Amino acid sequence: MQRRQFTQSLVAASAGLLLATSSRAVGVQDPMDAKSVTIGCSLGTTGALASLGKELKQGLDAGIAQANAKGIHGREIKLLALDDGYDAARSEENVRKLIADANVVSLISCMGTANNQRILPLVDEAQIPYVAPQSGATSLRKAEYRSVFHVRASYTDEAQRLAQKLVSMGITELAVVYQDTAFGREFLADVSKAMAAAKQPAPKAFKLDAQGAQVADVVGKAVAAKPNAVLLGTAGDITATLVNEFKKVSPSTPLAATSVALSGDNLRQLGGKASGIALSMVLPDAARTSFAVVRDYQKAMRALGYQEFSARSFEGYVNARVLAEGLERAGRDLTRAKLRNALAGIRSNDLGGLSIDYASGAPYVGSRFLDLGVMGANGKFVG
Repeated sequence: MQRRQFTQSLVAASAGLLLATSSRAVGVQDPMDAKSVTIGCSLGTTGALASLGKELKQGLDAGIAQANAKGIHGREIKLLALDDGYDAARSEENVRKLIADANVVSLISCMGTANNQRILPLVDEAQIPYVAPQSGATSLRKAEYRSVFHVRASYTDEAQRLAQKLVSMGITELAVVYQDTAFGREFLADVSKAMAAAKQPAPKAFKLDAQGAQVADVVGKAVAAKPNAVLLGTAGDITATLVNEFKKVSPSTPLAATSVALSGDNLRQLGGKASGIALSMVLPDAARTSFAVVRDYQKAMRALGYQEFSARSFEGYVNARVLAEGLERAGRDLTRAKLRNALAGIRSNDLGGLSIDYASGAPYVGSRFLDLGVMGANGKFVG
């Protein structure tokens, strides 16, 4: 989005089992079944981030169905998705089971920062390829994790972009309302670093507990601090609750947040209250059909009967496309090791306006796409 358009939009709208055996742990594995290949995922389709989890799975399903329609070496891709209720311990348990299952060739898009902090050491030990952890936390992007293939830009990138944009607009007195989770704490640290780099005052921090129980109290304190803008380090339903409270207490306070702040359901529930929220974006707008990848995504979603499009389901779709590309390149005699090497070999792969490239090596990050958008009264990006 152009600077003038972004600035005008924001100002106007503001007045959201055990591990495998040691032989398998080093990547030794018989070729996969000739007729199908299973990929595993642990995500929260119940619990605190259920709306995000459900939309993510819709996108994964759409991307996999589209790949199956085209065919990859005569195999059908099957998704084994286990619900963890967004609980990190359950995520770890699910992933141990998935890794121990010799039919699972790869993991994809397990959800949550704290969840992935427990998952990645298991992935590293087993050397099972893992595409697109559903978290942008920089703490997960370590060079030693050579089997992990991130797709999206990081939360650090998002926080820097938001802070830089606000500073360029003369908005320098910031407050950060964040949840006391691994994600929320990292977001606060990222914003603080970005403001320090810009030689601006540190943001005033207001902490919600992990359950988000004291929203009214925290919002009242944040508004009393009289910031120029408030950045939200939260995700899912709690973000919607915060937006509702800010709109009630101080409707003119500009709000900004990351790409994971609000699900499509949250935006629909907020309705006009979402107007004016600035969001960072790690993919093109899921409604912008000038991008071929967006048109492909919408077609794949409709083929499964989904008529609502969201950033989260779009991200799931893109993640599935990246894994499908790796499976295609890995060849017919598929093993975990061959898939891992195939993913690492992806160079400038254009999905239709979005390029995936792992040429930089570990930590592998396929896309650095970043944009900023402002929500309109209809729950869609302005412009």
